[in-house]
Amino acid sequence: MYEHVFQKEYLCIVEGILDKKTGMIDLPIARKPGSIIERCVDPSGQSSRTIYEVIKEFQIDFENDIQSFSLIKCKLETGRTHQIRVHFSHMGHPLLGDTLYGNPSSFISRQALHSSRLSFIHPITKKEQCFTCPLPNDMKDLLM
Repeated sequence: MYEHVFQKEYLCIVEGILDKKTGMIDLPIARKPGSIIERCVDPSGQSSRTIYEVIKEFQIDFENDIQSFSLIKCKLETGRTHQIRVHFSHMGHPLLGDTLYGNPSSFISRQALHSSRLSFIHPITKKEQCFTCPLPNDMKDLLM
């Protein structure tokens, strides 16, 4: 992401409804002490910025227990390991199905995170290249 050569956009489904529907999460991320995998928000960590926008809010009735979720579009200004997962978990809205930073889910068998768009300037032609990928069925089905 250095000098914004690559621009990456993701779609994710998080638990709950966010108070602020658009914004930037600007929280430093560091390796969690004692772990080689987990990351955490920590003042000593590297700068990490995620721009987000709530696309849709919805509810699922699971055995008479109504649960709320938000579909969110994220654009990374930095590219830290687990950045989106760590930022939303820290805000109290972990990604649906994220067993490392949130909770397992009976609605999806993985974390509800999808790389939806990648763009960059071609180094030779200097023309923008843009690649998109539709939302996978397991996430799409949750929005119905």
